[in-house]
Amino acid sequence: MNLHLQRYLELLGEERGLAFNTLQSYRRDLAQYLGYLTEKSIRLEDSSRVHIQGYFLHLKKLGRASATINRCLVSIRSFYQYLVAEHVLEHDPAAGLEAPRLERKMPSVLTVEEVGRLLEAPRADTPHGLRDKAMLELLYATGIRVTELVSLDREHVYLDMGFIRCPGKGEKERMIPIHPQAALWLRRHLEATPGGQGAALFANHLGGRLSRQGFWKIIKKHAADSGIIGEITPHTLRHSFAVHLLENGADLKALQEMLGHADLSSTIMYVKSNPARMKDVYNRAHPRTGMMSPEGGFVKA
Repeated sequence: MNLHLQRYLELLGEERGLAFNTLQSYRRDLAQYLGYLTEKSIRLEDSSRVHIQGYFLHLKKLGRASATINRCLVSIRSFYQYLVAEHVLEHDPAAGLEAPRLERKMPSVLTVEEVGRLLEAPRADTPHGLRDKAMLELLYATGIRVTELVSLDREHVYLDMGFIRCPGKGEKERMIPIHPQAALWLRRHLEATPGGQGAALFANHLGGRLSRQGFWKIIKKHAADSGIIGEITPHTLRHSFAVHLLENGADLKALQEMLGHADLSSTIMYVKSNPARMKDVYNRAHPRTGMMSPEGGFVKA
């Protein structure tokens, strides 16, 4: 491995405390970029803005998504900033480089009827079936991320209050209400699987904390059992939660808080996925909608 890259990764891990998966992303992105420079017989110390742009063109020709290229740009920018700070380079060739426009896809959403079938799929008369039932009910009741779901401990659940305490991104916590149906299945799950403080709310068959990959396998199995056709992702119930709440009149700002979005633009994505909902919000919110002229036409402002 390039010595500068090795030292940079050590810095990220030891001093900045980045998570293992994040470090692996930096390692992969930068190793591929340095490999590209080597193939072109370009020394890192001699690399320029033209070389970086050439690398992004190379990624586009390989069919890499805009999100992937954007992530690579973030890694490369940060690496060059480190090289300048360490006096390896005098100037930063990545300074001011624009990130590619992200092609945001509309989320995959289940219908209310499909969600009902999915939630009924687990057999609640078995320990794992009861766990799956409680897990799916909770996910659809709160819209939390799958990583947040599998990170929950038993002590994060407040059934008497009808809330869960969700540790989110950036060590930010939020309180999210849960409806009685979800609370019922959570209570049954907790009673069937006693555990102490700090114990995972949802465990795997070995007794350890359920992983994100483990949950993905579970939801795909129950989706197949319930006859759901189409793409199922770990976030399908989160997206469905958001869209269904908006369709039933939920406040956009309240939904943003429940989802844990730092920026409202992330929440507005769910409105964009339903133009009819957007028009309904407009008609109910704008003070001059619905004003009719005496002749029966709409009054022009």
